[in-house]
Amino acid sequence: MKMILKRLLLALPNLIGVIIVTFVLTRALPGDPAAYFAGAAATPEAVEQVRVKLGLDRPLPEQFLHYVVDLAHGDWGSSLATGQKVTTEIAARLPASLELTLCGLLLAVSIALPLGVLAATRPNSWADHGVRVLTTMGVSLPTFFTGLLLVYIFYYKLGWAASPNGRLDAFVTSPPTVTGFYLIDSLLIGDLAVFWATLKQLILPTVTMALFVLAPLARMTRASMLGVLSSDFVRTARASGLTPGTVLYTYALRNALLPVLTTMGMVFSFLLGSNVLVEKVFAWPGIGSFAIESLVASDYAPVQGFVLSMALLYVVLNLLIDLAYTWLDPRVSLDG
Repeated sequence: MKMILKRLLLALPNLIGVIIVTFVLTRALPGDPAAYFAGAAATPEAVEQVRVKLGLDRPLPEQFLHYVVDLAHGDWGSSLATGQKVTTEIAARLPASLELTLCGLLLAVSIALPLGVLAATRPNSWADHGVRVLTTMGVSLPTFFTGLLLVYIFYYKLGWAASPNGRLDAFVTSPPTVTGFYLIDSLLIGDLAVFWATLKQLILPTVTMALFVLAPLARMTRASMLGVLSSDFVRTARASGLTPGTVLYTYALRNALLPVLTTMGMVFSFLLGSNVLVEKVFAWPGIGSFAIESLVASDYAPVQGFVLSMALLYVVLNLLIDLAYTWLDPRVSLDG
């Protein structure tokens, strides 16, 4: 627990830097929120009244101090577009983004790990070259293009997939909110119809995200496995008469997972922060699409809230990765 608190304290300077940089950059963006929300027909006097009401007429240092004080009291501001608290909007939309991101990461890992192990155990074979080609194809295509292509083929042409209109079909009622994850919440109430409806909506966006991150995961698994398989302790395990499966999965794969775990953390952070394109293609009501809409409207508070929430999630993710290190290899210390 002491080491966990130490890691959290070490993350404070990063969070402070994120708050400062985000505040400055949002104010440097082109556009005037007061003019946007006053309307195109508003007079200069009306625009100035809106600016005063929003506090945008104050000097930047005073605005920043007011923002920091509000943060210290748990107030992330309000969205000018919706009129709701930013924390309320993020709490409502973040589970949708997390559910999509986690499903994409789980699918990518379930495919990348076996492919990486296969390529490492058969270096320079047709299987190895095939894995390289497959993963390179996935990372070469932009996510929005992959999503549109999957929608065109599997929804428009073949009719196999669900319509890309959000987390649920318009004729299905969302489950009562417990975790915010529709897959889990539908199972908690035993509603398999909602579960399957949610799963069908998740298939295409999940595949879209998984294809894009297959390459780094599979390549890191291959490279790490090649290094471990040539190590002395693996040779000793083989010489001791252990079965190939025991040597491969109990000894080699577990030791090779440390760099793969680091890559998974970076991939997850990337997916969570950049899945806005996938959310737009599939009309997914996540935090990324909300941030883009706020950015277009020069709505400062939601954009700042989005960046801050991503920074907090990144801190938590790094802490979980550190804990996973100690589980995979007890020789790894959180003090390091």
